[in-house]
Amino acid sequence: MELNTTERNSESFDFKEYLRKYTRHWKWILLSVLICLGIAFLVMRYDIPEYLAQASIRIKDSDSSSQLNVFQDLDVFANQDQSIVEDEILILKSRSYLKEVVRRLSLNRRIFVKGQIIDSEIYRDSPFNFNFIAPDSIIEAMSYEFHLRISSKETFGFSLDDSENFTSFQFGKTIETPAGELIITPNMEDIGDLYGNQYRIVISPVTRVAQNYKDRISILPEEKGSMVLGIYLRDPVLQRAKDVINTLIQVYNESTISDKKAIADKTSSFINDRINSLYAELSTVDQTAEEFKSDRRLPDIESQSSLNLSEGALYEGELQKTEIQLDIASSMRDLVNNTEGYELLPSNIGLEDLSIAETTLKYNELASTRKRLLESSSENNPVIRNLDQQLESLKANMSSSLSSMTNNLNLERNSLSKRLSNINSRLYSAPKNERTLRDITRKQETKEALYLYLLQKREESQIAFASAEAKIKTIDPAYSLTNGPVGMDKRIIYLGSILIGLLIPFSIIYVNDLLDTKIHNKLDLEKLAQDLPVLGELPKVGKRQKKIIQEEDRSILAESMRILRTNLDYLLKLKEGTDKKNNIIFVTSSVSGEGKTFLAANLGVVLANSGKKVAIVGADIRNPKLSTFVKENSSSSNQKQSESFDDRLGLTEFLFNKSLDPDDLITRIEVNKTKLDLVRSGKIPPNPAELLLSPRLESFFNSLSEDYDYVIVDTAPLLVVSDTLVISKYANYILYVVRAGKTEKKVIDFPIKLANEGKLKNFSFVINGVENSNLGYGGKYGYGYSSKKKSRWYQRA
Repeated sequence: MELNTTERNSESFDFKEYLRKYTRHWKWILLSVLICLGIAFLVMRYDIPEYLAQASIRIKDSDSSSQLNVFQDLDVFANQDQSIVEDEILILKSRSYLKEVVRRLSLNRRIFVKGQIIDSEIYRDSPFNFNFIAPDSIIEAMSYEFHLRISSKETFGFSLDDSENFTSFQFGKTIETPAGELIITPNMEDIGDLYGNQYRIVISPVTRVAQNYKDRISILPEEKGSMVLGIYLRDPVLQRAKDVINTLIQVYNESTISDKKAIADKTSSFINDRINSLYAELSTVDQTAEEFKSDRRLPDIESQSSLNLSEGALYEGELQKTEIQLDIASSMRDLVNNTEGYELLPSNIGLEDLSIAETTLKYNELASTRKRLLESSSENNPVIRNLDQQLESLKANMSSSLSSMTNNLNLERNSLSKRLSNINSRLYSAPKNERTLRDITRKQETKEALYLYLLQKREESQIAFASAEAKIKTIDPAYSLTNGPVGMDKRIIYLGSILIGLLIPFSIIYVNDLLDTKIHNKLDLEKLAQDLPVLGELPKVGKRQKKIIQEEDRSILAESMRILRTNLDYLLKLKEGTDKKNNIIFVTSSVSGEGKTFLAANLGVVLANSGKKVAIVGADIRNPKLSTFVKENSSSSNQKQSESFDDRLGLTEFLFNKSLDPDDLITRIEVNKTKLDLVRSGKIPPNPAELLLSPRLESFFNSLSEDYDYVIVDTAPLLVVSDTLVISKYANYILYVVRAGKTEKKVIDFPIKLANEGKLKNFSFVINGVENSNLGYGGKYGYGYSSKKKSRWYQRA
């Protein structure tokens, strides 16, 4: 037996035993799985399904994106494409756009058909219309709910709560409500077909609904670095999800087109102002030329002086071109320097410096983006601040470029003027009228060329205005990704519920086992007992069950005691070999209440049932319980035996009074028809430890050992007092009782240490109070006996 114990302790891990910790709770595990499956069924039965809609869009390349190479050395527009995508995503999800979507689709007004458990929502095909007689700003900020029940073709019931107290109204009549006057009209020819139907109408603030969709809508690039975006939205109504996505794209495109038209309008306004100014100047010059020729009756001077002027023709053309550019550049510079904030600037006005035109286009694009972002954000937003820095940089670049261009044009004009002066010096010999007329003609040609040039640019601006297109191209309008609702795969949900149902009890058992510091069965004890044997385990006895086994008892307790008796006999026989009997058995434990008295009494009874002569001695003289336990659990009604429990002398009297013999202490009792002898503990002495050191105790045990086949001694707890250690030298064998579910594992170290040091000889463990499901061996395989049934051959006998 010791060899088997050693082999079991040498095993590092017993998987079957570990698994049995869980399988013995199979009823709770099954109940947990069934509960989780029931919850999963109810969730799927009454959960509102959601559908997923998706649309694919592409952000068109900006016309100016390829014109920003001049700034690449400054790293101002690094990762520009990625930044554009992120900005457009933020703009698309802006609350201002979603508020417009909510207004167009009336998403802040929801109608539900009352159901038995859950309500069904109606979208689009509402059987009635309702309108509040109040400004839109008040309605959009309203949070209100009311109930309606169709009564007939002409009447309906109205209530503010979900009660049965409906007030009857006619369709089309004004209803006074806390939210204002309300008018409800039918939306179908025969609304009486819906008689008895009850509806719940919920009105929410537009801002709250917009924020809700802002949180739910997802916009992601189809691939990393791609300009193609996917817009995703889950909603209980598939058509509503599609409408929200498509309307959002429409609102965004309308906004971007409006921005582009605003730039075109700004450019046209600038050109028109310049045209009006030049027209007045050109009219003045024409009138001056006409009056000059008329007053002086001059002939065709131009044809006559063409020869003199042919040399300066080339320089005059260059000078005209330079003056045009100078005039435009000066005007543009003044506009840039005088513009406050980040207003849009005219673009494509004819400057030959392409870098200025490119910078203007980029400035307008960023200004438009900033304007859209400000609709749903503040100027303290990091994105807005970044745009402000870029706009300031662009404005500074434009101002610097325009100033440089103006200076260069002034130098070029002065140079050309100087050359023309040299040419005109040759004309001084011509009549004064000719020179004056030439000056007038030159001004006239300059003004006329600039005027025609601006007319051309105005036409180009109008063409740009008419051809303004959306910034987003719709690749795929909103459509459903799946044929049914998403997130409702029954197999996955049921499988998940089974896993959760298993995980909950398994986790509880695991944590409970992890935190458990108690011994529960024989196997737990054997892992701690090292080479010390564990003779057996005793089942837990209920309050209504007998504490001491009876004659012909077939209970689990009786069979456990018989197994313990067999193992004990085997060990006692191994210790035989001397003339002295090997029959004194001490029963002890760590603390009180672990069942040492229970074991001592039942061991005495089971040994006596085998035909042996047994004496039970109460050696726990500090807290004697043996005689009381036997008396309370004995089925004998003999009055004399009952009196003998209390009147006989005990061990303390024998140790104190030297005139007494061991036979004077013996009380012959009958416990459940089993005859055995009992020695009481006696009165509680003031010096129990010193009294047990008396040499009379050795003669007492020697006398009992000679007269009886077995002497069972109920001793004091080992961990509490030293009494048992004092008298342990008289024991031939020591049974140490461990209480399942009560004794701490660390407590076992103390008796093991004493046994290893030789202070407790012939030491074995017995575990008491084991649950039937935790019985190490008997619980696994079953004893095969019943306390209520007996075999047929036994009944016949």
